[in-house]
Amino acid sequence: MNVKFPATKRKLAILLATIALPCAAYSAQHVTLRNGFEIDCARQEAIDGGKVRLFMLPTAGGAGEPGVEASYIDVASDAVIGVEAFPDPITELKRVSVEQKGSTALTSAEMHTMLAKAGTQHHIDEDLLASVVKAESGGNVRAVSRTGAQGLMQLMPGTASDMGVSDAFRPEQNIAGGTAYLDQLLVRYHDNAAFALAAYNAGPGAVDKYHGVPPYRETRAYVARVIREFNQRKVQAAALNKNQIAGLR
Repeated sequence: MNVKFPATKRKLAILLATIALPCAAYSAQHVTLRNGFEIDCARQEAIDGGKVRLFMLPTAGGAGEPGVEASYIDVASDAVIGVEAFPDPITELKRVSVEQKGSTALTSAEMHTMLAKAGTQHHIDEDLLASVVKAESGGNVRAVSRTGAQGLMQLMPGTASDMGVSDAFRPEQNIAGGTAYLDQLLVRYHDNAAFALAAYNAGPGAVDKYHGVPPYRETRAYVARVIREFNQRKVQAAALNKNQIAGLR
């Protein structure tokens, strides 16, 4: 999934759509793409135009229940070079645990304002930043990981310092620093979003070593989780916009 962004405005070129999934257990698949991206998906199926449709893993209490919508990604058939089936159903990707240090949450309006400002400054889609925040900390400004990463976008102390962040627990500083760092990674990997997200999680050294998303289950799960969340946000936004337009008629 070699995602490219225009120079003036980066937008994830991930195809979005909605489907109704039956209530059933899924035999998850690990799919390897020719460009190095690896993703765990619920299933895949061939579609017209020489493409394969990869259905995102359902989440607990959400996709995978009758009538609940889920997202998918379409890729060229020859882009898939490997498929490995998991022996057990996977219904939710395991999140990296964070230690709650006086759990604090921003209001939706506050989060939107900070993400929009940082996204505009670095030409990064606000929904991508929101997806990273959700995957990293769940919106807890006081989150601390096992390895010492801090705040909303889980900045390591060295990275925070490099990005000019003096207090990683101050939301506006953390988001500004995390966005600046993600911007650097997108530039480094020529706007390949999968590589940039993998580097955000595992470090650029790991991505450089494996010339793509490293074969770490945690990193693969992280990249898939962020992309799935991004897709879901775009689907929801499109549905809301459609309803608003219909209401004006």
